[in-house]
Amino acid sequence: MDSTEKLFMELTEVAGVPGYEAEARAVLRKHLEPVAKIEHDKLGSIIGVKAGSADFPRIVLAGHMDEVGFMASMITDDGFIRFVPLGGWWNQVMLGQRIVIKTSKGDVPGLIGAKPPHLMEADEAKKLVEKKDMYIDIGATSGDQVRQSGVRLGDPVIPICPFTVLAPGKTYMAKAWDDRLGCALIVQVFQRLAKADHPNTLYGIGTVQEEVGTRGAKTSVHNINPDVAIILEVDIAGDVPGIKPEESAIKLGKGPSLLLYDAGMIPNLRLRDLVISLAEKAKIPLQFSSMRGGATDGRMIHVHNEGVPTVVLGVPTRHIHCHAGIIHRDDYDHALELLVQLVKHLDKRTVEGLTDR
Repeated sequence: MDSTEKLFMELTEVAGVPGYEAEARAVLRKHLEPVAKIEHDKLGSIIGVKAGSADFPRIVLAGHMDEVGFMASMITDDGFIRFVPLGGWWNQVMLGQRIVIKTSKGDVPGLIGAKPPHLMEADEAKKLVEKKDMYIDIGATSGDQVRQSGVRLGDPVIPICPFTVLAPGKTYMAKAWDDRLGCALIVQVFQRLAKADHPNTLYGIGTVQEEVGTRGAKTSVHNINPDVAIILEVDIAGDVPGIKPEESAIKLGKGPSLLLYDAGMIPNLRLRDLVISLAEKAKIPLQFSSMRGGATDGRMIHVHNEGVPTVVLGVPTRHIHCHAGIIHRDDYDHALELLVQLVKHLDKRTVEGLTDR
């Protein structure tokens, strides 16, 4: 297992649903402290700062620490736990999945269940089970047993999936790629630039609560006032059965993606074109995508103060917002190389040319 795989394992196996990002933040801090000055906002985002040869421009790399999960909201008399989702979940991927509840007494494992189809009428069994009809089962037979285990209302509930190298060797399965991939990129860009010159000051932000409204993106840039923002995200891989090319042409192993449009932001066009040009010169494969629904931290950052030239770079990922996703190492490595080249290129003159004056 190389250093990148070890970083993936560390980042994806810790817990960090929206509002409960402490474990993910600790891992990010561990890796950033040797190569950056550490700052924070008051919502929980962590900010690494590395000065280059100039104070300006200020370049932000942003990746969110939170993953989709749940929160315990009710303990029933017969020993089951009702929950609310933290982030977007499709009902169909939830049932039968293992989870762990993070409690003050330690981790409590369980699974998500619902009324079994064997006890349903035929018409009922054909219907999609809704979240409100699901529950968490930790093996208890009473509400008192649940409470004695340490479970309290408000405890975070995390999907279980250990980091796994898959049979082809270059593909990995884990939970929380969305968006621990962005966090990994921040760490490795800072490590690559630790002893290298760059004509700017670099900020790497692990934001909080992206999955519930891109909240940390707003608070974390308040004192930075960035001149450029590069949002580091996953992208929805469309190379699985049932997805048409016009819905998503993104494929594993074909390079990182550049987001041309989403529901919260249109990228700065000159910055977009600069990314394309740098990828072409470095012979880095680049895919292009658009997303009609959903948004990234760029939604908040690009409208900060008078506006911030912003782009979103993604690493193709299969099965996002599920208990496990799959990525390809080549896509990540190419994204890392492109980011390093981009940061080195963003000097004062280049950044001033991104907007009309």
